[in-house]
Amino acid sequence: MARMEMNAIPASLVIPSEASAEAYYELGLMYAAGRGIAVDLVAAQKWFNIAQARGCGRAAAHRQELALEMTRDQVAEALREARSFLTRH
Repeated sequence: MARMEMNAIPASLVIPSEASAEAYYELGLMYAAGRGIAVDLVAAQKWFNIAQARGCGRAAAHRQELALEMTRDQVAEALREARSFLTRH
């Protein structure tokens, strides 16, 4: 049987759209810290935005802290991706 690495699958395909705000927050932490995946600040910011939009208050502080390490273009990209995700889910 073929074995498939979970890291090769985008998180948006693995986590159901009805996932809790905490699940999206945890995704943000994973991408920010590189836990099991490569560090990706844009993806981390995206998931923190989604977590905050879904009601996770802790995500706001992480989102603000992360934005200090990002360029304006990166922050804008993360916002676009978050809006797109929220529109579809």
